[in-house]
Amino acid sequence: MQLMGVKTKRATAADRAAYDVEAEWTPADLALLEELKAAEALLPEDAPRALLSVRLSVFTDDTTSPVRQELDLRLLAREKGCRVIGVASDLNVSATKVPPWKRKSLGGWLNDRAPEFDVLMFWKLDRFIRNLSDLSVMIQWADRYGKNLVSKSDPIDLSTTIGKVLVTVIGGIAEIEAGNTSTRVASLWEYARTQDAWLVGKPAHGYVTATGEDGRPRLAVDPEAHKALHWARRMALRGRSGQFMVKCLKRSGLMSEGLTATTLHRRLRNPALMGYRTEEHKAGGVRRSRFVLDRQGKPIRVAEPIFTEEEFNTLQAALDARSKKQPTRQPGGVTRFLGVIVCADCGGRMRVNRTTHKGRAYSYMRCTGCKGGGHGIPAPDALYLALSERILKSLGSYPVQVREYAEATEVRAEVKRLKESATYYMKELEPGGRYASSAFAREQATATLDKLLKELDTVDPATLQDRWENVHNGETWRERWEGGGLEALEADAVRVGIRCEVTREKVKGQRAPNVSLRVLFPRDAQDRLVIKEDPFAVEL
Repeated sequence: MQLMGVKTKRATAADRAAYDVEAEWTPADLALLEELKAAEALLPEDAPRALLSVRLSVFTDDTTSPVRQELDLRLLAREKGCRVIGVASDLNVSATKVPPWKRKSLGGWLNDRAPEFDVLMFWKLDRFIRNLSDLSVMIQWADRYGKNLVSKSDPIDLSTTIGKVLVTVIGGIAEIEAGNTSTRVASLWEYARTQDAWLVGKPAHGYVTATGEDGRPRLAVDPEAHKALHWARRMALRGRSGQFMVKCLKRSGLMSEGLTATTLHRRLRNPALMGYRTEEHKAGGVRRSRFVLDRQGKPIRVAEPIFTEEEFNTLQAALDARSKKQPTRQPGGVTRFLGVIVCADCGGRMRVNRTTHKGRAYSYMRCTGCKGGGHGIPAPDALYLALSERILKSLGSYPVQVREYAEATEVRAEVKRLKESATYYMKELEPGGRYASSAFAREQATATLDKLLKELDTVDPATLQDRWENVHNGETWRERWEGGGLEALEADAVRVGIRCEVTREKVKGQRAPNVSLRVLFPRDAQDRLVIKEDPFAVEL
């Protein structure tokens, strides 16, 4: 089944050339890389440490490849006498949508490995950031942690006031350029919505992109999806559940293994199956699709229908007949300790269900993995209380520690002063030196030298490097959790990775089962409890 005059050859991602970073390294590039690494080995131990940031959203012939960016930055590092300690490479990442601290590679360095580098280098400011507010956050972060931002293609240096002003100006230009790009993309989408051709976007399930005889992209019906959707409609008219349909469709291979009942229902409720252009619409917390209308107020047809209007309407009526009116969602969900409380039999998560019978509301906890949810626990609050008491007993006495950044700049400067002073006295105490001729002067200089050497011996080598330190804030975790309530305890239990295995045993003559808990704590629970404040939570 297909549109008239449309060739139904699918346009897949395999038809587009994929960019392979490894394949971009030529023998000449690798030779230069080895040369630069050899030059780094000759740098002094206290040479500034540089982290290189490489980013690219879309690779084309007009963009600078990641390989070229890295080599240019390594050349810049050699020029400035810096040792490269790492390369944060984030490809297919938009600088407009994703700030540096949320990128997979660079974000790991900025959030947890800041003590390991002194300078953050990037090829060009718009390769690094394209939003003035994000740029302001990065400048504040660099100032707070004693880092410098250096660009290969822009005169940026945060060590001077002029450099800070200049980086803001250049960042403004980058944001304007990103805004222009966003405007062009939005204009394209707005134009595409009014066309019967399929210019951009992902087709609704049941359709594939194809090329028409006029050379324009069109939509055609996917035969396998057509078969699966019509089968699902027949099952829905017979009153079959979504779970049953999903099980059969997976077994037949007509739909993927990742299919869920929610996804299937969303597909069956999409009016795009009648061949019209639609858009997502959210109302009252429910996500639905609605028609896109042309200037005459009529739906825009973009493909042959999978369902006729009558077939679609009868399908919706059948789905409505089986749907249940769910209670209003609560912020954070109705289940507490989600992911912490699991079934001891199958390992599935335990969730709270709510139901109403004869005007009374009931809550009970069931397993997501066991058949039928297993034996239900009618008193979730009692389980929460028992788990909380176990956690308080095991971890409540630990001190609350907060991770803080400790700079070693002053310590290194003091050690440098001590070494220079000690070297001076050692040299002047040698024959012919300033303190060699007089016994009194030699005695005083020797005493001063001994004092300097003792001070050097008392310096902890660990304090010579920037580092994270855990600082006790004066309270215990029991005090913190008792003050913050169940919400605070729940959040920390999830963060630490505590696991509570629930065993339910049926008791003869009793509806509710006997419940026992087995609470498992990670070996490094105390380390995981350390509060790591977000270094980028800056109020602008």
